Amino acid sequence: MQKTQFLITAPASNAGKTTVTLALLRALTQQGFRVQPYKCGPDYLDPFHHTRAAGRQSINLDTFMASETYVQDIYRKYFADADIAVLEGVMGLFDGAKKMQGSSAEIAILLKIPVILVINAKAMAYSVAPLIYGFKHFDNRLKIAGVIFNYVNTASHYQFLKDACEEVGVEALGYIPKNDKLQIPSRHLGLYISDEIDYDKFINTAATHVSQHIDIERLLALTETPFLPPSHQPKASPKNPLKILVAQDAAFNFIYYENLQKLSQYGELIFFSPLTDKKLPEGDFLYLAGGYPELFMEALSHNHSLKASILNYCEMGGLTYAECGGMMYLGQTITNEQGQAFEMVNFLDLTTSMANKCLHLGYRKIHFNDFEISGHEFHYSSVTVLREMQTLGNIYNAKGLAVSSSLYRKKNTFASYIHVYWGEHDDFLRFLQILAFKANSIA
Repeated sequence: MQKTQFLITAPASNAGKTTVTLALLRALTQQGFRVQPYKCGPDYLDPFHHTRAAGRQSINLDTFMASETYVQDIYRKYFADADIAVLEGVMGLFDGAKKMQGSSAEIAILLKIPVILVINAKAMAYSVAPLIYGFKHFDNRLKIAGVIFNYVNTASHYQFLKDACEEVGVEALGYIPKNDKLQIPSRHLGLYISDEIDYDKFINTAATHVSQHIDIERLLALTETPFLPPSHQPKASPKNPLKILVAQDAAFNFIYYENLQKLSQYGELIFFSPLTDKKLPEGDFLYLAGGYPELFMEALSHNHSLKASILNYCEMGGLTYAECGGMMYLGQTITNEQGQAFEMVNFLDLTTSMANKCLHLGYRKIHFNDFEISGHEFHYSSVTVLREMQTLGNIYNAKGLAVSSSLYRKKNTFASYIHVYWGEHDDFLRFLQILAFKANSIA
């Protein structure tokens, strides 16, 4: 079976690959294609924008946090009923957690799909030839199907770039002039997610702008390649379905979609908002995901009834996993950049602060006895433990070196700065339940 599928990447970050990806997702969708978006790597913000642009849920593909077989399976699963697959790369094409491990190139090679290179050519002309040549020949398993040049304002400039492509033997697919309207506000964690921004207007503008300058028809012709349909794997219904409470609103939205899919195999997902809901629904497992609690400190602090409800749940031994922003929320206070502290749930014996920001970034592996699971850490806040807290397991970075990150435990609550990816793990809830010394087991 032949299908159109390609990965949009760049030699380095800030080349404009996200804007190009969003533009193509919307333009192809407007043409009537069913377009399935994907994001290489651990990012949880770009998939939000992909999903809006294509009208289909964007899926993370990460060969550090999951096995190659699993990445192939979920790629085929979501692409099966679509016409076109569009993957957005992470950082530069060959940038991985350790050399190429987890890189966009590794994923393109694994899935046997061609690559479209987006190059910021603002300050380049014919010198782009050796750059493209190097990317084309660095790994002969990789196919560079074409190049899109960004930040090019004149046809004469593009002609130099086009000549370079012809010299190297890679097709030039067009150039994109600078457009001041194509700017999504960003914060320290990446592109901003806010109800105040008209994303559809931005994406439509990008789609129109890119469509006027890129040969989309030729791009599609160059990227039609074989696709292997997924094997059918029926899922068994849980014998004792759980009620799984998931915090999801403007403050808590850094959630891997496959994590939710895995949780749904254990029972019913019940979503609630720490910003607006007054009481925690009844449930068997509480998942407090990461997000931007630092943007909503006052609103979260003033929702006293929900904080009291969550505090009671945790104090009574309710099984809970809180990651990054969720961990911050369960602490005593969060302090903003100006040094003002806001009271939070006050369950965990720690405080967090946005003052004196320091970047903590990288893949993580958690080892606990025979159990191992991977995730990603990305935050600027700092944590202060107020009294001794139990920590579990050993945590390492992508190179196998121990890091200072911790997995905290208090009663049946587990908390960490690490965004754990458990889409591939059938036993994550069981693992937490065993650690919490629960008497009952999960079916």
